[in-house]
Amino acid sequence: MEFIRKYYKPILCCIPLISLLLHWHVLNLDLVGIHVWRQTETQTVINNFYRDDINILNPRFNDHADTDRLHRMEFPVMQWLFAWFYRLLGPHIAVSRVLTFIIGLFSVYGIFFLCDQIFRNKTIATLCAWCFNFSPVFYYYTINPMPDNFALCCAIWCIGFFYSYLNTVKIKYILLSALFLCLATLAKLPFIIYGSFIFTFAVLALTRKVHTGKQLLRIALIYLLFLLPAIAWYIMVIPGWEIGGVKGMLDTRLNHPVIFDVLKGTLISILPELLINYGSVLFFIAGFYLMFKSKLYINRYFLIFLFWGITIIMYFLYEMNIIDIVHDYYLFPFLPPIFLLVAYGSYRLLACGNFLRPLSLFCLAILPLTAYLRIDSRWDTSDPGFNSVYFKYKNQLRDITPQNAYCITGNDVSHYILLYYIDRKGWAFDKDLFDENMLSFYISKGAGYLFIDSKIDTVPGIKAHLDKKIFDKETLRVYKLK
Repeated sequence: MEFIRKYYKPILCCIPLISLLLHWHVLNLDLVGIHVWRQTETQTVINNFYRDDINILNPRFNDHADTDRLHRMEFPVMQWLFAWFYRLLGPHIAVSRVLTFIIGLFSVYGIFFLCDQIFRNKTIATLCAWCFNFSPVFYYYTINPMPDNFALCCAIWCIGFFYSYLNTVKIKYILLSALFLCLATLAKLPFIIYGSFIFTFAVLALTRKVHTGKQLLRIALIYLLFLLPAIAWYIMVIPGWEIGGVKGMLDTRLNHPVIFDVLKGTLISILPELLINYGSVLFFIAGFYLMFKSKLYINRYFLIFLFWGITIIMYFLYEMNIIDIVHDYYLFPFLPPIFLLVAYGSYRLLACGNFLRPLSLFCLAILPLTAYLRIDSRWDTSDPGFNSVYFKYKNQLRDITPQNAYCITGNDVSHYILLYYIDRKGWAFDKDLFDENMLSFYISKGAGYLFIDSKIDTVPGIKAHLDKKIFDKETLRVYKLK
């Protein structure tokens, strides 16, 4: 305990070095693995900012070449910033991975800052940063370009600066907190729920009369003004979204057994295995138990944390049909409150004089290994999450067509992955939705090449439009179109 308090700065420096060492073999690896769909979607927007149009209001994807290809979902602040680095350093996937890693590093130091503001204890804050960094889900995405990383980082600093205001009553921290809440919400809409932390404080402050109405009104106006860009953006773009993602469980017909399976899978597998890390589960349980045993609930700010946690749980229940047990990155909002409990639990167990101290030290020491063992197989290039031919022959596939050629590719239900790998604009299709009429339409819009890994080239109506075969390896064939 004394060692951690005395050497917390070197430990904080070692965290990114250990993580970088474990991730080193991934830095130059192209996008593969779980949720490569979401990764290639993000990287496609970055590439198009870099090559075509740097206007942050015009994020584009490669599909639907007969349209303007605008793809307005979350506000692409991270993708836009990455594109500027591409202009400076060149279009290398390593640039995106390193920048994402740096964002993750700021998340780690943000959680240290937040924990230190809450407990006023560098030892607990250091334990929090260490355990948080080796959350398997964070460990995986901290090297994969996705806006969720940026949103999580900003959300952590939002709460950290707000708690600094609670400790100092300096309005500059409200300004910083509001700025980071805006950035988090712009990058990923669900992080608007972190505003519940501020809302609960305002209600308590008003009822307890620890702030005047004028002070609370000023705080509310600051947050509102900073959130206006995010509000304006989502008012503009949400009408164009698929409504199921907005309505959540209101737009589902999941039956009770399915809901039970999702809840069971989340509690039994996702929570301990991916969010917490098996090595930190003991700390999480201890933190939850000791929180009540030590009567932390009598703290004047406990209700703020309670309602913050309840709001995050309500978000999960609302979006449960979308999250399922697959979209683990949707659970990022849970990470800060989880690891505040983990940090407190680990600190209290290390303070014990019995067998719990060596056991806790062992659990802390193995966190990098358990995170690595759980996650590293996700970067298996032999099973990249799509047809591996595209990964193995990426450079050759890019060389056989002109750079400005429009290409049709499938089968690809994501509409992002394969067009990303051939690095061309065009159209992606799912095999069940492609026929000769679609092919004729795409040709009329300028399609020059067809990439297929199914047998549709034997269909007479399709075959009539094929010119010559220019690539044929394993399951993939590429045709020039008539």
